[in-house]
Amino acid sequence: MRVAGFVKLSVVVVGFVLALYVVSQVFEFKMDASLGNIFARSAVSHSHSTKPPRYKCGLSKPCPEKHFAFKMTSGAASVVGPKMCLEDNMLMSGVKNNVGRGLNLALVNGKTGELMDTKFYDMWGGDVKPLIEFLKTIQDGTVVLIASFDDSATKLNDEARKLLGELGSTSIATLGFRDNWIFVGGKGIKTKSPFEQHIKNNKDTNKYEGWPEVLEMEGCIPEKSD
Repeated sequence: MRVAGFVKLSVVVVGFVLALYVVSQVFEFKMDASLGNIFARSAVSHSHSTKPPRYKCGLSKPCPEKHFAFKMTSGAASVVGPKMCLEDNMLMSGVKNNVGRGLNLALVNGKTGELMDTKFYDMWGGDVKPLIEFLKTIQDGTVVLIASFDDSATKLNDEARKLLGELGSTSIATLGFRDNWIFVGGKGIKTKSPFEQHIKNNKDTNKYEGWPEVLEMEGCIPEKSD
């Protein structure tokens, strides 16, 4: 009887140990599975955490189809020249060595976005006549980007202001000594351009000694349709 009882006890103990082993294995598997899922989700999350998207010319948002992305800044006092970017191409800048004191102009094909020409005209120590002649040669459908640097107005006369106004500018009528001005317009435009900023030279509000703060503008220029 003692032997039979011992055998039964042994069976019960072995069964209990086996049960504990099975439970521990199942629990460990579930723990491993849970940890695996956690790490898998973490890996997926990490793989999807990419840098913020970069848009053309560093714009804050992309332009719609059939639009040209642009970003531009005026000059800073008489020290740093203006910059103009269109469709991720730098049209004018100090680095490109194609900017100067006065008015800086870039002409762009309104259908293709191709750069056609860049010029700058000194409106402090230069002559306004070359600017007037240049403005008269601009063809219909041309997009015109203009940025001031240092002084862009002293030598302007009524004829030059009229020609610039015909490109869509409203601020050109009051542009004064050392004002900052950035503008995008076009030859043959029927309305006033929405792309224009102007800040007056005012000793009480100037950011720099003798000059106002830098202007910056970005946007999307619609392609010229036939």
